Amino acid sequence: GDEVVLRKLCELQAGEKCCVVGTLFKAMQLQPSILQEISEEHNLVPQPPLPKYIHPSDELILEDELQRIKLEGAVEVQRLVTGEGRWLLGGRHLLGPGLGTDHSPSAVGTILAVYGSEHDDGKFLVEDHCFANLPPPLPWKGPSSDQFVLLVSGLGLGSGSGESLLSTQLLVDLVTGQLGAEGEQSCAAHISHLILAGNLLSQNTQSRDTINKARYLTKKTQAGRGRSAEAVKMLDEILLQLCTSVPVDVMPGEFDPTNYTLPQQPLHHCMLPLSSAYSTLRLVTNPYQADVDGVRFLGTSGQNVSDIFKYSSMDDYLEILEWTLLAGHISPTAPDTLGCYPFYKSDPFILTECPHVYFCGNAPRFQSKLLKGEDGQQVLLVTVPTFSTTQTACLVNLRDLSCHPISFSGFGAEDDD
Repeated sequence: GDEVVLRKLCELQAGEKCCVVGTLFKAMQLQPSILQEISEEHNLVPQPPLPKYIHPSDELILEDELQRIKLEGAVEVQRLVTGEGRWLLGGRHLLGPGLGTDHSPSAVGTILAVYGSEHDDGKFLVEDHCFANLPPPLPWKGPSSDQFVLLVSGLGLGSGSGESLLSTQLLVDLVTGQLGAEGEQSCAAHISHLILAGNLLSQNTQSRDTINKARYLTKKTQAGRGRSAEAVKMLDEILLQLCTSVPVDVMPGEFDPTNYTLPQQPLHHCMLPLSSAYSTLRLVTNPYQADVDGVRFLGTSGQNVSDIFKYSSMDDYLEILEWTLLAGHISPTAPDTLGCYPFYKSDPFILTECPHVYFCGNAPRFQSKLLKGEDGQQVLLVTVPTFSTTQTACLVNLRDLSCHPISFSGFGAEDDD
């Protein structure tokens, strides 16, 4: 409220209760660094890869445009991650009434407001903290009848798995209306859109130096790798079948032949000569935002969520996805631990409008949740599982934002709708 004193870090006085707004930095003992690559060059023992890089000695530091201060007290050190972005004082639309001015949020990263006081030792004792919360809602213009969008992620073509190929063909047959009884075919007839959320190619198609060198489609490499050209040809044939039935949006992922840093640019149409002839094929970016029958979709291929998973104590992908929405930033750890193009005038990952469907691809399992905000926001959160390992896709009903998994495991398809 108005009774809360708002201070910059340079204006703090020991013992005074006040509110400070800034960006987070998390000092992590186990965070990988360039020293790992140097140790490999000199034949030293490299730092082993870990599922999580959190450590009890990690520290949270709040910084503004002038200085920084260590945070202690009522703040979860292990749960939070480094916030990216050029610091700018948060406005009322970001942190609520009485917590700032009306500066535009277009040049900020993940903003945190903390309430407490500075101690004599120079540390800030936090009593409470808050993030941006949900962005302003969009008007609802969804359909009045059942219309479905199918979300699929991680086809993993080129892995050589027979079960994965069988499940992929069953998926194609469902979308094109050639699979299932009359009831399943009737449901498939109402699928108005298909979104492929990254990792269309398997990790097996990548060479060891994929990150360090340009990504080329190769036919011959060592150790049986380099099946990328064959995998892309297979992808083209699959998209050809799908595009004859529904509009298809194709997002790139971590293992696909495009740039490594976010935002990833669309796959080039020359790699897909057969399906590119259809206007129903759209090669899009990652992250991706689109309006489908009046419903706003926003999602990624999963790199932002999986990166937060490594540097936070949060173990649930759905919880991480919800946290990024409440923090108002799609990818808070970029460019600190996740590759990102160096934007300096504006931050395209800031959420200025609340989507109706917010998803991430290549999750370990399917999860969904309908999140409701104080200002009438209603967001369907969906973690789309990796199809090559789970044989599961997600069906979103645009009429009521319900979501159901569809499994294609074994020799048949099971529709949980």
